Amino acid sequence: MDGKTFVITGSLEGFSRDSAEGLIRERGGNASSSISKKTDFLVLGKDPGSKLEKARKLGVKIIYEEEFKKLIE
Repeated sequence: MDGKTFVITGSLEGFSRDSAEGLIRERGGNASSSISKKTDFLVLGKDPGSKLEKARKLGVKIIYEEEFKKLIE
């Protein structure tokens, strides 16, 4: 996760947003609240908002919660 920027959209089943962002930071990543060209991953939770559409337009890699769990292990 070193230096990678993550944005979370929707609600995650296994984490609160704060705890997920904390795990990202603990592992050397960056947690952001908005999508930009510098975003590396969008973590997709249940009922995602407009961030999903913006991420697709910008070509940001979209991952689901299961993939996120594997990355933080």
